[in-house]
Amino acid sequence: MKDIKDKTKKTKKDFNPKDAVLVFSSFTFICVAIIFILMVYDVLTIQNFLSFDKPIRMIMNIFIASFALLLFGVMLTLYIPSKYIDDTNKSYQKYSLLSIFAFMFLGALFEELLFRGIIQNLLFIFIENPWIAIITTTLFFLGFHTQYFKKPIMLINISVPSLTFGWIYFETNNILVPFVVHFLMNLGITLLFKYNLIRVKK
Repeated sequence: MKDIKDKTKKTKKDFNPKDAVLVFSSFTFICVAIIFILMVYDVLTIQNFLSFDKPIRMIMNIFIASFALLLFGVMLTLYIPSKYIDDTNKSYQKYSLLSIFAFMFLGALFEELLFRGIIQNLLFIFIENPWIAIITTTLFFLGFHTQYFKKPIMLINISVPSLTFGWIYFETNNILVPFVVHFLMNLGITLLFKYNLIRVKK
């Protein structure tokens, strides 16, 4: 009986990036289909998603936001004791570089298409106030990460990036900008952990 409980406990805690990649891939295709439908029915235009009118601002936003959010993540890691950090976040770094890259890439792509590309855009159409749309989208983003509710301090770790992603998306009208920043931030923190350049506070 004890063995069964141990196996059940282990199964619940196991995280497999390959499974996550499959899930994120499926949901990414659904998001792309929804965005395509929204464009077909003139709810949104290609300019809402892939505007290249401000290339210098796009590049600056990517570099500055990626560096600032990476620094923010490092500071939180150094000051927050490990007991307040979600267990899944501690396990990413033990996987291969390819698994980490694929998981981070598709995770960031799915979340940006859903939250900034669909939800934030639709909220802005109805509310017509960019910051209300950004803040409301961030609340949805927090609600999506239910695993952090047990360790609420982790919500700070995603609320600041989410607000940043929303802001730089409206600044550039290019979904690639928050996606690249999101991806680089997640990948950077994970690799810093993987190669023991930073460690969680005991």
